[in-house]
Amino acid sequence: MNKRFRRLVKIPGEPAARLLAAANARIIEKTGLPASAGVGEVLEVLDERNAHIDILRLLSVALPPRERVWWACLGARDLLNGGEAPPLTLLSAEAWVRKPGDETKAAARQALDAAPPHDDLSLCATAAVFADGTMGAGDLSRLPAPPGASEAAVFAMNIMCIARLAKQFETEADRLIDRALDIAQGGNGRPRT
Repeated sequence: MNKRFRRLVKIPGEPAARLLAAANARIIEKTGLPASAGVGEVLEVLDERNAHIDILRLLSVALPPRERVWWACLGARDLLNGGEAPPLTLLSAEAWVRKPGDETKAAARQALDAAPPHDDLSLCATAAVFADGTMGAGDLSRLPAPPGASEAAVFAMNIMCIARLAKQFETEADRLIDRALDIAQGGNGRPRT
């Protein structure tokens, strides 16, 4: 196995196909692997085929909720312009990552509900609110979230990061993939280059 995809200690041992199905997601590239193939095996084949978007999609469903939301928050920080103050949607998602729970989830929901239509970084709050598969905190925790809502928000945030540097697609995609892999290996998402 390619050493890039080793020691993914934060990623569950479930087959990649099962994780994708649970999140109502799919990859486009046909890997030729059995349905029982693990995430690392699938990532390796996708990497050999330069299927960057599929890799991002798979990582968005394979990372556990807290790590997934953190990955989105790092991408959102990339999208801020210079000294631009981060919106409350991003700050509340980061607060949820630091201390997951009903209080921080409710704050992320409030920030999301109050976000202006042009706040693209609200994807981070969306990812945090739906991270555990429910509609939110309190009474909303009894209602299931749309399958894959958190995962889709994280995937979309990473696609936005690529879009800002479309002329450097492969370089940016690899940077985002390496960030997720660092998180999956127990790091903070800021791998050494």
